[in-house]
Amino acid sequence: QVHLVDAGGSLVQAGDSLRLSCVASGGTFRSYGYGWFRQSPGKDRELVAGFVWSGVYDYADSVKGRFTISSDNAKNTVYLEMNSLSPEDTAVYYCAARKSGPPGVSRGSWEYANWGQGTQVIVSS
Repeated sequence: QVHLVDAGGSLVQAGDSLRLSCVASGGTFRSYGYGWFRQSPGKDRELVAGFVWSGVYDYADSVKGRFTISSDNAKNTVYLEMNSLSPEDTAVYYCAARKSGPPGVSRGSWEYANWGQGTQVIVSS
C-alpha cells in the first residue's frame, strides 16, 4: 500500500498562487492513479484534479484553467499548482491514490484507498 504525505497548504490572498505536494512511499509510484480532492465544512469531498498514467487528466469545472496536476517520477511526488485562488477555493486538500487498472480518472472518493492527511488552504478576500 502506498503511503501519502501531502503538504503546502497556507493562508493566502485572493489572486495568489500556491503549490501543493504529495510524496508517495511504500508502493510502486506508477501502480496508482492520483487525485487531489478538497473538502470544506458542510460540503462533500470533491475531486479537484486527477490523472492516470495513460495520459488522461480530469479537472473540476471550477478549477479548469487555474489548477494543474503534475508528477515528478524521480521524486515520487504529485503536485497541484493552483493559480488565481479565490475564497471559494478554501478547503482542506487531500492527495489520494487509486490502484491502476480501470481506465480514466474516477471522481468518486470511495474509489481511492490511500489518502494523505490533508493540508489546509485558506484564501482571504
